[in-house]
Amino acid sequence: MEFAYIPSPSRGVLHLGPIPLRGYAFCIIIGVFVAVWLGNKRWVARGGRPGTVADIAVWAVPFGLVGGRLYHVITDYQLYFSEGQDWVDAFKIWEGGLGIWGAIALGAVGAWIGCRRRGIPLPAWADALAPGIALAQAIGRWGNWFNQELYGRETDLPWALHITSMTDGREPGYYHPTFLYESLWCIGVAVLVIWADRRFKLGHGRAFALYVAAYCVGRFWIEYMRVDEAHHFLGLRLNGWTSIVVFLLAVLYIVLSARSRPGREEVVEPNAPDDDTDEDGAAVDLDKKSEDEKSGDEKSEDDTEAEAADSAEEKKKTKAETKAETTAEATEEAEAADKADDKVEEKDEAGSAKKS
Repeated sequence: MEFAYIPSPSRGVLHLGPIPLRGYAFCIIIGVFVAVWLGNKRWVARGGRPGTVADIAVWAVPFGLVGGRLYHVITDYQLYFSEGQDWVDAFKIWEGGLGIWGAIALGAVGAWIGCRRRGIPLPAWADALAPGIALAQAIGRWGNWFNQELYGRETDLPWALHITSMTDGREPGYYHPTFLYESLWCIGVAVLVIWADRRFKLGHGRAFALYVAAYCVGRFWIEYMRVDEAHHFLGLRLNGWTSIVVFLLAVLYIVLSARSRPGREEVVEPNAPDDDTDEDGAAVDLDKKSEDEKSGDEKSEDDTEAEAADSAEEKKKTKAETKAETTAEATEEAEAADKADDKVEEKDEAGSAKKS
């Protein structure tokens, strides 16, 4: 009986001449770019400089890839070091096999180095990057689809994954697409962290811890569905136990951190600009700008005082000139009056002399 299903790609690699283009690698690369892009937006929104997230990612990503591969090789050593296996395959990362636990652990070491070089607190940087990491995982899981790996038990659900490869003991059939379940779960984790961060103003690494705790919940039940070979302890897969332990540690960190350091960091990057950037997006030197503004203010005050003094002097000069003019006019009037009186007196004297 035919039913709906998710088809698997016929191959996971295309060749551009001698260059192989692998779907698994593309998914990881795209995921890294998305994580850095979103992390940068969140970092700038918190008061950091544009580009800082990418600068630190240069340290974190290589360490994370090495850590993820080491975790996978150590926990599944029988795939590479048992009889009949070739240990060189342990270096073939493009064939799949990255453990998220090792990637986060060793990636954090690389991020710590980068943050220390920039004088930035690692928890604040991790908070900004947390939802981006979840989205990177969501995209990276599609690399398992290209490789036809990490699927679950057989099922006849409409969204069953059709496995066609027989490599490494695979049996063609229809299985639970656990890669898809984890991809969708990681998208939900990213949305949860963004919402909680806005709602509760998470800081000091608590947004990152929330991402870790939420991811572990989903990974636990998804791990329970997988059928690929893995080590078991007390009836539970190794990654299931890891999910439980890491979940408890993340929750404990959230509780203790909230008590000891409530709220969010006021400053995440020393000397970072508020909103002032040049055309290239580079940060403006605020100290220099402040000095220029101060100098300009002092100059403006001096100019104002000088203008006020000049104005007062001009008023004084004008007043003096007006007074002098008034005095001169009064003097002229007085002299004219005296001359008129003299003429009257002379006329009277002449009249008197004539009568005599």
